[in-house]
Amino acid sequence: MHIYFFNISENTMRLSLPSFSSVAFITGIIFAFLLQESVSYERPKARETLAIPLADDADELTPQQVHISLAGRDEMRVTWITDDDAPSTVEYGTVSGEYPFSASGSASSYSYVMYNSGQIHDVVIGPLQPDTVYYYRCGSNPAREFSFKTPPPVLPIKFAIVGDLGQTDWTNSTLTHMTDSNYDILLLPGDLSYADTNQPRWDSFGRLIEPLSSTRPWMVTQGNHEIEKIPIVETKPFKAYNARWRMPYDLSGSRSNLYYSFDVANGSVHVIMLGSYADFDSSSGQYKWLVEDLGKVDRRRMWTVVLIHAPWYNSNTAHQGEGEDMRASLEEILYGGRVDVVFAGHVHAYERFTRVFNNDEDDCGPVHITIGDGGNKEGLASDYIDPQPKISKFREASFGHGELDIVNHSHARWTWHRNDNDEPVIADQAWLTSLSLNKACNKKK
Repeated sequence: MHIYFFNISENTMRLSLPSFSSVAFITGIIFAFLLQESVSYERPKARETLAIPLADDADELTPQQVHISLAGRDEMRVTWITDDDAPSTVEYGTVSGEYPFSASGSASSYSYVMYNSGQIHDVVIGPLQPDTVYYYRCGSNPAREFSFKTPPPVLPIKFAIVGDLGQTDWTNSTLTHMTDSNYDILLLPGDLSYADTNQPRWDSFGRLIEPLSSTRPWMVTQGNHEIEKIPIVETKPFKAYNARWRMPYDLSGSRSNLYYSFDVANGSVHVIMLGSYADFDSSSGQYKWLVEDLGKVDRRRMWTVVLIHAPWYNSNTAHQGEGEDMRASLEEILYGGRVDVVFAGHVHAYERFTRVFNNDEDDCGPVHITIGDGGNKEGLASDYIDPQPKISKFREASFGHGELDIVNHSHARWTWHRNDNDEPVIADQAWLTSLSLNKACNKKK
């Protein structure tokens, strides 16, 4: 296979395109010329934090903050909140206004200092058909109908990926762009609401993302802003996160909501969500679970994607070395498991690395990508280490999101979409080849 590279400047793309696709090759050439026009791009300024109130016509029983997540091969978890007690029931069907199926679940709540949450409803529905639009209503409330589309049964499949989302006007811009991308599943490597102990901000965040999170599954892991510990007063970490964002950890054999895995596209893609703020040394539950989980992956036919919060590779001056302990503990496991790509957040900027292992370029290591630029209130991390390390191929401090389009068992297209004056602009892209095809790497394993 021939690999073509375009090296435009230090802060532009190194594009590799498989020779089987002349269309992709031509697209890369056009993209390279367009990219040259963006050299004068100016970094965006911070924007105000949004406060999303409850709808004027809502009452104590109105479902709000609706989001869905995968809950097995053909099931979906529906989560929503009501201010008062209401039935934990979801009615659903494939025709708007008609709900021949129903499922019931449970409701819970939590308190945090002087705050008391609403009723958090948790209902798993299914079995569901793949690549199908379902209409549903929560708690038998006829006033609000939602709909979602299930992921496709086979490849191709598209993931939207964004970290450190927050709830600013930049967040809103990012959400709009992701809506237009028609993704199948959203992956979020931590730092969701930036509530930072102010619990009503969790409610505002839920209302902000509902137009997206109610229509496609959101799969998330925790970041440092989800810890929310207060000495003496609130000593249990991740209280709000665990209560509001229940992930299918038990289905993957994990004992913690902070790390888990799941398969999509009939087992063609294995996604691992790791916990940067859960124990990860060799005696920990996460370490032992990861070894067992990767041991089950059929690398002859599966893509393997990992998400963490604190990046293991980072040439930004912000958060230098904060992922190093986790890297030292777990990197060899990922390397032996032939993980294809690792996504991280935490650093409020974008950066793509080459395939790397133990701080050096390695054709059998994963591509590392930092995507912590969703739109948070803390602003961008704009200072980079100079000169740019050889293993760092593209870096830019801008808000945006990424899209991983896994085309088939061998190739995937990665694009990073910068929020350029509220317009999504592809500022970086690369074709990735699955390590399952690299016989030399599989011999090394």
